[in-house]
Amino acid sequence: MQQVHFISGLPRSGSTLLAALLKQNPDFHASMSSPVAPMMNSALEQMGAGGEFVSFFDQNKRKRICHALFNAYYHEQQSLPVIFDTNRIWTARLHQLSELFDDFKVICCVRNPAWIMDSFECIYRKNPFDYSRMFNPQSRQTVYSRCDSLINAGGTVGSAWTALKEAYYGEYSDRLLLIDYDLLTQHPQRSMQLIYQFLGKDLYAHDFDNIDYDANEFDQQLGVAGLHTVKKKVEFKARRSILPPDLFQKYSEMAFWQDTQGTAANIIAPKSE
Repeated sequence: MQQVHFISGLPRSGSTLLAALLKQNPDFHASMSSPVAPMMNSALEQMGAGGEFVSFFDQNKRKRICHALFNAYYHEQQSLPVIFDTNRIWTARLHQLSELFDDFKVICCVRNPAWIMDSFECIYRKNPFDYSRMFNPQSRQTVYSRCDSLINAGGTVGSAWTALKEAYYGEYSDRLLLIDYDLLTQHPQRSMQLIYQFLGKDLYAHDFDNIDYDANEFDQQLGVAGLHTVKKKVEFKARRSILPPDLFQKYSEMAFWQDTQGTAANIIAPKSE
């Protein structure tokens, strides 16, 4: 019977790298963010109280349609033992996933939020003449306005951060494995061993020196070149942050998973000092 698991967590924290590694296993299907979660949400909006045809749907029919969306999207991969679907909103949808799938698990990639903001800023500065859809004319002005835009509740980072925090302290937190980007890149072999242990699968011999992944077309549509670039070799490179010190300190304090009280989540992350 096919198993369905999920990749979620924070942006710029290794989810694309993790998917690229997992898909080396011939029993696994994994890729970058899929449209399944937003398609399911759109369908539920149409079938919900705000939709014109709400009277045609009961709970069982809504559930069947959501499950059918998932099955239809992954029809070509139906022969594979394990599917990983990637989307950062899944951590806010665990109550739905628990109704759709048995024994699902969610691998959540995390990183010091200050380095996430730094990473986005690096990409912005590497594309000085490409005005992407990530920012509007007002939010694009300075590093402070750009960071504010990313971290607000509806922003790219803020929405993922609040969704993950909801799951981390929620009733399904035992389904989560949080893995820190720095540890994944510094110790990929050990990190993958722990991931396979969490999944209850036999370890596959991954090649950490030859990663094969390409999402240039997707990034070009967003107008953000390099957003999902994965280097051929898994490695960690230390560098100085380009954020102003006050911003770096502010966002460093948002790593809530350093507090392990009140959660049953599994965590692969360095201890806080």
